[in-house]
Amino acid sequence: MKLDTSGFESFSSQFGGANSELVGQFSAPPSFELPSTLDFDGFQKEAIQMVKPAKGTTTLAFIFKEGVMVAADSRASMGGYISSQSVKKIIEINPHMLGTMAGGAADCQFWHRNLGIKCRLHELANKRRISVTGASKLLANILYSYRGMGLSVGTMIAGWDETGPGLYYVDSEGGRLKGTRFSVGSGSPYAYGVLDSGYKYDMSMEEAAELARRAIYHATFRDGASGGVASVYYVGPNGWKKLSGDDVGELHYHYYPVVPSTVEHEMVEAAVA
Repeated sequence: MKLDTSGFESFSSQFGGANSELVGQFSAPPSFELPSTLDFDGFQKEAIQMVKPAKGTTTLAFIFKEGVMVAADSRASMGGYISSQSVKKIIEINPHMLGTMAGGAADCQFWHRNLGIKCRLHELANKRRISVTGASKLLANILYSYRGMGLSVGTMIAGWDETGPGLYYVDSEGGRLKGTRFSVGSGSPYAYGVLDSGYKYDMSMEEAAELARRAIYHATFRDGASGGVASVYYVGPNGWKKLSGDDVGELHYHYYPVVPSTVEHEMVEAAVA
C-alpha cells in the first residue's frame, strides 16, 4: 500500500526564478511505504500505547549495610482519575520477604499472593525458607509463561535469606534483574534523582528510612499519578517490619516549612480628631 500524493501541488511557483536544482528538490512529491495493515487507525493506537509511559505509582527498594529498605506511595489511578489514595503497594510474601506493586493492581496482587503460596509449599517440602533468588526466579518463570497475554506487572522482590539481603526486579515479560537499588513506576525518574544523590551503603537504619521517605515524597510532588501515603518497610535478619506511613501532604511542610513573611509597609487608618 502506497500513500497517494498525486494531488499535492508543486512548490515551484513559490520560488519564482530560484535555482532549478533547489526547486526540483521541493517540487518532488514525497513517497513512502505505509504499514501493511487493514486497520490503520488501530495500528496507530497500538503504536502509541507501545511508547506511552506507564502511569500510576512510585516504588523503590535498596540494599544497605543493615538489610533492605522498601518504600512506596499509595495512589491508584484510572487514566486521569484518582481511584484510591490508600492502596497497599508493598505486599508481604512471607515473614522475611516483600514484593512491591507497579502496573495493574489486580495482576500484581494476584501473582504476589500466588508466589506466597508457592514459597510456603517450598518451605514445607524442603524444611527451609526459599531464597530471594529462588522466589524471584519462580515469579519470573510464571510471568514468562504468560507473556503476550496482557499482564501488567513491574515488581521488586526484596528479602533476607541464608546468604543475606537480596533484591530483584521482575516484570511481566519475564525479565529479571539483580541489583542494589531499584525504583519502578511513573515517578521513578524523580525517585532515582534523590536515591542516586543520597545513597551510601554504610547508612544507619534511620538515614536509610529517611532517604526512602524523601525519595517517595519528591516523586509524588512531581508525578501527578503518585501520591497518598509514603510507606517505608525494613527487611532484616529477623524479618520485615513497617517503619512509617506518612501523608505526603504533611511531608511537604516537614521538608519545606512555611516561613511567615514580614510586612514592610502596613497601611493604617488615620485617627479622626
